[in-house]
Amino acid sequence: MVYNTCWEDPAVDRQALQLSPEDSLLVITSAGCNVLDYALDGPAAIHAVDANPRQTALLELKLAGIRRLNHGDFFQLFGVGSHRDFRDLYHDALRAELSPFAQTWWDRNQRWFTQREYSQGSFFYRGLSGMVAQAFRGYLALRPALRDSVEALFDAPNLEAQRAVYDARVKPYVWSRLINWTLSRQLTMSMLGVPHPQRKEVEAQHAGGVAGFVRDSLEYVLRELPLSSNYFYSVYVRGGYTKDCCPEYLKPANFARLKSGLADRIHPHTTTVTRFLQRHREPMSRYVLLDHMDWMAGYHPDALIEEWQHILARATPAARILFRSAHAKPRYLDAITIGDARTRLTDVLRFHDDWARDLTRQDRVHTYAGFHIADLAGAPA
Repeated sequence: MVYNTCWEDPAVDRQALQLSPEDSLLVITSAGCNVLDYALDGPAAIHAVDANPRQTALLELKLAGIRRLNHGDFFQLFGVGSHRDFRDLYHDALRAELSPFAQTWWDRNQRWFTQREYSQGSFFYRGLSGMVAQAFRGYLALRPALRDSVEALFDAPNLEAQRAVYDARVKPYVWSRLINWTLSRQLTMSMLGVPHPQRKEVEAQHAGGVAGFVRDSLEYVLRELPLSSNYFYSVYVRGGYTKDCCPEYLKPANFARLKSGLADRIHPHTTTVTRFLQRHREPMSRYVLLDHMDWMAGYHPDALIEEWQHILARATPAARILFRSAHAKPRYLDAITIGDARTRLTDVLRFHDDWARDLTRQDRVHTYAGFHIADLAGAPA
């Protein structure tokens, strides 16, 4: 498992998606957090697609928890990141709701939710991205003054105080030679889900390389956006969410709405985008493709062209497509042609560049140089 929580801001996505009860979505699953977030807007169906069966297994476990658990137990699992009675909950309530692969996966990994008993941290320190977060937490443990400063940063009462803490107590000490070196390693990037082609895109556009890009992105988050609602970073510093700083699906009222039927509109699939679209004839009005095209362009360019052909074949006339990229203007878009007429993809789509830039300023994650909103060129403006 690469992702134990999503690293794309669904609040930004929901503004761009403008979902209605008639919409049918195709979404890359990742950790399933954003799939549940989109469901709160009440679209007709959400097809969560991921080639990694472990990510599907995580979404299945969350859906099982919504159907079979009360909010307190659910938040203990996916908010706090551990539950002392998880084994009983799993066998008595959750396991029967899972697919065979998910059952096998969670049979082997139940300790991920009981690990506080063994002083191994929470669920959010498991999986590849969690291991990186745990390593950073270990680094802070060796530097208690910096650890206290980081905690003060997240406890700041307002943005002005937050900036003051960052500038005086965090910035001068956090960007050490060791941190910069670690961020520059491909192993670190791979554990965070950043493949080599995506890393090369970052290096090509940023004079400071990967470490410089990460530093600039984090400085924007830490100085320009309030951390009081930024659950993306706080979960890895604290090891869990709080009731006031957590994804929308973890809040009691939203959990109740998902339980009452909205979660039943979510359909997990372990497959590729292309294979899903080949097998399911349902028209799609919204696509959330995350950043997977960055690595497809580097490793499987022909498969990327095929994927776009199927996306457009299934798209409704008013379809909207969201995707992210390590590059503000991905070069691979200009190289993709569609159909026998070899029409350029950029001529088929109409991009909302100004709107995307405005939304990017609100993005609480801020780790992508490019956030893209595209409609079919013939769709109403």
